[in-house]
Amino acid sequence: MRLTTKSRFAVNAMIDVALREHRGPVTLSAIGARQKISLSYLEQMFSKLRRCGLVESSRGPGGGYTLARKATEISVADIILAVDEQAAQDAFGAGESRRKDAEAQKMTSELWDALSNRMVEYMQSISLRQLVDEQRAKGFEIEAGPALKRRTAVVAPKARPTTVSAPNSVFALGKYLQLKG
Repeated sequence: MRLTTKSRFAVNAMIDVALREHRGPVTLSAIGARQKISLSYLEQMFSKLRRCGLVESSRGPGGGYTLARKATEISVADIILAVDEQAAQDAFGAGESRRKDAEAQKMTSELWDALSNRMVEYMQSISLRQLVDEQRAKGFEIEAGPALKRRTAVVAPKARPTTVSAPNSVFALGKYLQLKG
């Protein structure tokens, strides 16, 4: 099993979602800004995570991604194998590809297969909850989010009846001018 940049980004993004799970769905743009990952890259990554049943998406205002399972039920191996096809091939087909290699590499293929298996086992033993708890133990604090805006109805003030002191017709204007004059 190889650890790639894609794998590291996926684990970081999942920690980001898990840290904020009590706040509701987390947007990819927010994750991208915090983790310095492009939005298009995150979209591809989260599409794979969603297909593997690790996250759920919700659309519309207030939408984003939430964990599909409890953080204790998601392992680091689940995340890596969901986003990185090469890691999955290494984890589950490592022996087959190496057997086709040159004779010199056959001598150490069992060693690499065993190492790959140990890495998978180790990654399966680490849950997303453990990683979140480690971040909190290190003093990580979630930034204050924007205050929820209360919706208030806009009420137009009642129109007061207007009183006009000017005459309302030509005849009244004539009478008004005679009285003033």
